Amino acid sequence: MIIHGDCIKTMALMAPGSVDLVIADPPYNIGVDYGDGSKADRRLDYPAWCRSWVSQCWEVLRPTGSLWVISGQEHGADIDLAIRGAGFTIRNRITWHETFGVYCHGKFGRTSRPIFYAVKGPRFTFNADKVRVPSARQSKYRDKRANPAGKIMGDVWEIPRVCGTFKQRVKGVPTQLPETLVERIILVSSNPGSKVLDPFAGSGTTVAVANRLMRWPTGIEKSEVFCGIARDRCSV
Repeated sequence: MIIHGDCIKTMALMAPGSVDLVIADPPYNIGVDYGDGSKADRRLDYPAWCRSWVSQCWEVLRPTGSLWVISGQEHGADIDLAIRGAGFTIRNRITWHETFGVYCHGKFGRTSRPIFYAVKGPRFTFNADKVRVPSARQSKYRDKRANPAGKIMGDVWEIPRVCGTFKQRVKGVPTQLPETLVERIILVSSNPGSKVLDPFAGSGTTVAVANRLMRWPTGIEKSEVFCGIARDRCSV
């Protein structure tokens, strides 16, 4: 299901404690044109706005729920403070290395983004087997003492960003998360039948992947145009 509306107002109408997992990829406040002009993405009240929607995420999540937020480098600190201020415990600050990024003038190129992984309480879903990789003991040293199941992967994830020429690219939406990234988050922090919420649905990647993985997704998107694109993609 994809709802057309403002995420803060829409989440306020949702039943408290009704969601198992929130995956949020909010505007980064760097001037991306989401249909209303590039200046519309720049908010003087960005820190306060982040506190508002993150607080609503707290309200809709179950006590065992998890929050994942993908952020830009420029305002990652605002997201960090908003998450902790709402009462969440941050378990990881993951670095998403995009393997190739955006060329910048007069500073280092933008090739990574922070991903915040947080939980509401001491009990939460973490499916470790979904994020295991071969350890060096296994793959390099052939050490028989190595855990045959491998190890939980590290906090630097190398996943290419979705470019305009990629097959999975959805036309008409300026930004899009890789399905590989969203799939990893859904698999580790939820189970089949879990309710997944994306407050900034955009092209509908989270809803599409959650549907495929047999979760119950809801996306919220303020742009009527993007809503139509996402609904066509997800057939919801």
